Amino acid sequence: MQVGYSAEDEAFRLTLRDWFESHFPRFKAAWPAPVDPNNFEWRRAWEDYVCQAGWSGLGWPEAYGGKNWPLTRQAIFHEEQARIGAPLGVNIIGHGILGPTLIHFASEAQKQRYVPGILSNRDIWCQGYSEPGAGSDLAALSTRAERKDDHYLLNGHKVWTSFAHIADYCFVLARTDANAQRHKGISFLLVDMKLAGVRVEPIRQITGESDFNEVFFEDVKVPLDALVGEENGGWRLAMAAASFERGTYFIPRQVRFAQEIKALKTLAAETPNADGGTALDCPHLRRDMARLSVDSHVLKLKTFRALTNALRGGPPGPEGSSTKLHWSESHQKLLSMATEILGERALSGPEPDSRDKASAGWVRDFLWTRAETILAGTSEVQRNILAEQLLGLPKG
Repeated sequence: MQVGYSAEDEAFRLTLRDWFESHFPRFKAAWPAPVDPNNFEWRRAWEDYVCQAGWSGLGWPEAYGGKNWPLTRQAIFHEEQARIGAPLGVNIIGHGILGPTLIHFASEAQKQRYVPGILSNRDIWCQGYSEPGAGSDLAALSTRAERKDDHYLLNGHKVWTSFAHIADYCFVLARTDANAQRHKGISFLLVDMKLAGVRVEPIRQITGESDFNEVFFEDVKVPLDALVGEENGGWRLAMAAASFERGTYFIPRQVRFAQEIKALKTLAAETPNADGGTALDCPHLRRDMARLSVDSHVLKLKTFRALTNALRGGPPGPEGSSTKLHWSESHQKLLSMATEILGERALSGPEPDSRDKASAGWVRDFLWTRAETILAGTSEVQRNILAEQLLGLPKG
């Protein structure tokens, strides 16, 4: 069976490829500093460039400035951008999650106010969901929003909030009915990060970077018109928001995973061993690389399956947990192999100004992957979902 895109979509791919191959090298050459793929300024600048060129709102209705592309063409866009080596953006949450949520659920006034800022990449968004006592069990959240005349008084503490330190806005799940149980009584609020009482504390990671943050809300006055949908109806919006990125979320990661396997083989071929050969001569290393290549192919097939299901209008299912679990654990294995090949060179650390920049890049990515089995749903939670929803095993 042939697995892939239609001839029309492949012709479309060539048009996109021409654009990326023409623009990205020039943009990279004009960058005034050494390129660090993880640098926020670099990532934001490229994302701004792409949006200003009109490549944003890919799946949004044309009435709101979008391109109304089908999922296949959105997928091709992400594949080609990853293939050229362009960085991931910093407004992924705004473009991939909040924008579609607003278009489907917000009032017309809210759409006119917030959607253009996302489309142009002027406004960066973060997601205020997880809390110290409500991570995987999001329905246990305790952040409160009390209605007071013309505003909500917001108090609470969010954690592991990506990009909060550079965000202009945050969409927050907060409890508006203290007497309701679990997922009931939760509302979906749009919060300006410049409001009095909002405090962001970056979390320093083992890489030395701070991609995640704690966010504190202390008597923050949030206008009533910042409520999206109905009061106490936020859980429905949160679940819908989670479904909007299905089909394309793992595409750039899957492409980069395949690229990293090639880079790993090059690293092994260039690293001498004690016997006068190279690390690539090691049988167990070749075996593990073969397994990674199989993982890469299977992840590609899983991505196509999710894309096909979405195109048919099917709801997101537990298969997404299988993909997330498979990708995060395979990626950890890949980077662990890199540090094994590097040997003592891995002790140089992850600092980008290290004398051995190539090793530092591998080490940084190895350290970063420690978070990948935790973020976006821990591996333990993903296994529970698969056990209960796919295998039909009893809870507990």
